[in-house]
Formats: sequence, C-alpha cells, structure tokens
Amino acid sequence: MGWGSKPTTKFHTLEKVVLERDKNTNMRRQNRYILYIISFMAVLSLVLAGMRLVHPERIGNGRSGEQTESKLKGQSGETDQNTGMVENQNIRVALMISGYGSVLHSSVSLAADSGLRLKYDGREEDWTGGVLTLLADDVRLKNGHLSAEPLNPDEEIRVESIERGRGIPSYQGKIEVWSGEEGMTVINELPMESYLCRVVPSEMPASYEMEALKAQAVCARSYAVRQMQDYAYPEYQAHVNDSVEYQVYNNSYPADTATQAVKDTTGQVVWYQGNVASTYYFSTSCGETTDMTAWGGEVNESNAYLQSISVCGDVGDYEKDLPWYQWTAEISSERMAALLSNYAGKDLGTLESVEVTRRGDGDVAAELTAVGTGGSITVETENKIRTALGGSGYSIVRNDGQTVDSQRLLPSAFISIEKKANSYVIRGGGYGHGIGMSQNGANEMAKNGKNYMEILKLFYQNVEIR
Repeated sequence: MGWGSKPTTKFHTLEKVVLERDKNTNMRRQNRYILYIISFMAVLSLVLAGMRLVHPERIGNGRSGEQTESKLKGQSGETDQNTGMVENQNIRVALMISGYGSVLHSSVSLAADSGLRLKYDGREEDWTGGVLTLLADDVRLKNGHLSAEPLNPDEEIRVESIERGRGIPSYQGKIEVWSGEEGMTVINELPMESYLCRVVPSEMPASYEMEALKAQAVCARSYAVRQMQDYAYPEYQAHVNDSVEYQVYNNSYPADTATQAVKDTTGQVVWYQGNVASTYYFSTSCGETTDMTAWGGEVNESNAYLQSISVCGDVGDYEKDLPWYQWTAEISSERMAALLSNYAGKDLGTLESVEVTRRGDGDVAAELTAVGTGGSITVETENKIRTALGGSGYSIVRNDGQTVDSQRLLPSAFISIEKKANSYVIRGGGYGHGIGMSQNGANEMAKNGKNYMEILKLFYQNVEIR
C-alpha cells in the first residue's frame, strides 16, 4: 500500500485514501535498560540471596491532545498476575485546571452539601461554611497538604474552581490539596472501578453499543493498571492526570450504559506474555492501524501485540461510512510555508516541495521532508508530523461532506501530499495516532455482531482477556 504518487491495490492517490486517528518512548533504550537490569539481577542473586530487585517497567502516555506516545516511568506497585490489579486498589488522579492547561491551580474551591471534613497538620476540622476557598498561603496548607471528604459519605465533593464538559464537576472519594511554590495541586483518590465509571463515558459516547463500551472499559482498566505501577507525579503520589494526556476522567456525567460496561467486565484486563498490556486506543481508523514504529520505537517481544492490522470484515472496512474515515485538506503554499517555518523555528522561504519520504506499517507517514528557498526540515514520527502540519488557517472536508476548521493537530498521519500550482492537497484518513484500538471501529464491529472479546483480540493480537 502506498500514499505516494503511484496507485496501489488498495489505495489510489487521487481516489480512495484509507488512513488513521486520536506524556516519547525510545524503545531501543528501554530494551537495553531491561537487559542491563536482568544481568544485574542475576549477579546480585548470586551475591545476596534473598534480596529482590523489581525492574521499573515504565509505561505511560505522553499526548498532545490525545492518547499517544509512552513516557518512561518508574514502578511503584506490583501487578497481581492473577487479577491484573495493583496492590493499591485506589487510583490517585491529578485534576487539571479548566481547559486542561496545567495541574497547578492558583485557587481551589471545594464544597459538599453536608459540609467537609478537613484533615491537616494531624488535626480534623468540620467545615460547614459553604464553599471552602484555598489559596497557596492558607495556614492549613503550611505543612504541605490538606485532605477533604464530605461529612455525608454518600455525597461527592464539588470542585467549584474548575469546569469540565459537564460543568462544575463533583468527585467521589477524597480530595487532597497540595501547596507548592508555583501553585496548588488537586488530587482525587478513589477506587479503580469508580474511576473507570467516569473514564468510559468521557472517552467513548455512552450511546455506543454495549460490546464497544465493554471493550473500552477493559482497555481503560488495563491502561490504568499499568499507570498504577508508577506515579506520574511522585511528589503528590498521583498516578495520572484527568486529561487526554492519560485518560479523560469525569469530563462527562456518569452514564448507566458505561457503568454497566464497567460492572460487566469487573477486574478484566488485557494480558500479553504474562504482563498487563498497554492498551492504546484512538478515535477512527482508515481501515488500517499501525505499530510502535509510528512513535519512533521498535516492534519487539514486549509490544508485538500492537500490530498493523486491517479493520475490516465481511462488510469491508468497518468504518468506511464514518465522517473521519477519509478527509481532504487543501493548504495554500504560503500557509504551508508558514506552518512548517513556525514548527522548524526558522524561515524556510518559498516552498519547493513537501513530501512523505518514509512510511511505517499500515502506510502511516513516518517521515516528512519540506524543502524551501531558505532551508529544509525533516520531521519524524506521526505525532510530530501532525503537529507540524496542524494549526489554523485552512479547512478540512470530511468523508460526509462536512467542512470543518483545522485544529492544532492534523487529524492523522495516514496521508498523501500532492503539490499543485499554488497549494498542497493532503488526502488522509482516520482520526488519531492509529495504534491499538479504534474506538469507532469497535463500535462498528459491535453493530456487526462482534462481542468485546472479539473486538479486543482484533486490535491487540495474541492477547488474553481475564
């Protein structure tokens, strides 16, 4: 398959373009590190009998507006090989400010109808004075942090200083406020399954098919279990934040369907070769997915379940009728030069060419080269390519004929680029990074009678779900 100038058996440059969707990992370095640790463990086992070393297997996601590349992290908990869960069953979530720009808050306002039980400096205080507003210099934070729980344990705590898609959010469990030199950090600690009930409807429409929601629940749980092996914010002992940088949490109201999907799959995670898998997912495919090479890594024994696969069945490509299955953007030469110059941090001058110079599995663009009268730039990995070609100033025509404004990221890196007299035409498909499970693909599979086990085993090859 190719996205260049030559037509292929499945794709034609000017006709059918089938492509892909929506905290960074150097896989060679990680593999080398694993070998070093294994060797070191073998030596120590001979010298110090009974001493146990735990390799910090570091799994995470560094995203720019979506779930994407892995961050290298240490391990703070052990995975139970029977249940897939971490010994600490509560997950700790750093709540970002409105708009998800930072985890640092200038002020924090908490409230519960029954009032709040505050714990700080080894003392307890019952707050019944309405909304509690904290600033970084509040005397109750002088020794670092304060925790709050509703006086009525059946209630939730409203964090009135932030807004989400649902409006002012409320949270189960307890809220901690930590004070630092640069601001305050808000941590929500709650049970894993309660967390998932608010991740699933925030990551997938609650109106989707039940089997798709179950697949999403298992993916979300698997991903969270991997994150609970480490603290993303060790100074606050928080495993994740509540944005797309990890998994979107509590942006939408809880929904009965999503809650049922979580309950029906309680404790189930995706396993590969004795480890809980990193279950990356994205919005929409073009009929193909890709593998870890799209993020500059390697396919190896630890991630071989993330393969380039065809998202198709007896009906053909499952997502062929969806809005983001295919799309087209035409960008003026001047605007393209401005976008790429801005990304490069230098003036490329008048563009002479913009080409995909290397592709990964599934035909995802792995390298983009632009040449101008003032210089050239080479961009590698799908996320960086999407960033370089993203930005305002042009429109995108979707598969359903609707025209939408361009965003900070190009919809996907499953693209071909055609140079015209005064513009460049990008023909692409899918929405998101294209690794792991297509959420819309999962929903279309469910509509065609596939259950969540079948869905997961298509997108994650040779895995077990238990």
